[in-house]
Amino acid sequence: MNKTSSKKYDLEERTAKFAEKIIELAKKAPKNVVTIPIINQLVKSGTSIGANYCEANGASSKRDFTNKIFICKKESKETKYWLRMLAKAVEELKGECQDLWREAQEYTLIFSKIAANLKAGNKI
Repeated sequence: MNKTSSKKYDLEERTAKFAEKIIELAKKAPKNVVTIPIINQLVKSGTSIGANYCEANGASSKRDFTNKIFICKKESKETKYWLRMLAKAVEELKGECQDLWREAQEYTLIFSKIAANLKAGNKI
């Protein structure tokens, strides 16, 4: 087995695992008038990152790819917002929300860099 291939960086898989963690977090949160809208928005944005990245990788054109990458960036930022709100609403989940917030921040930085390279006309 080639060590390089076994450590291959796979953003599709990473974002899918992140979405699974978001779903697990949502299941743990108590459901009430405050948390239900936050949870709904968090699940939508947190699972959308990976879905849009998969779509970007299957894009039919550079324009389509670029659009999907910008959506990934936008959804990453939105996910950070909803994680912050959930941490405020459910104190016992604060640590888990902070860990996921850091990962969402990494996605924001990754997709911002890809978007900047696309805008500059650089190869990815």
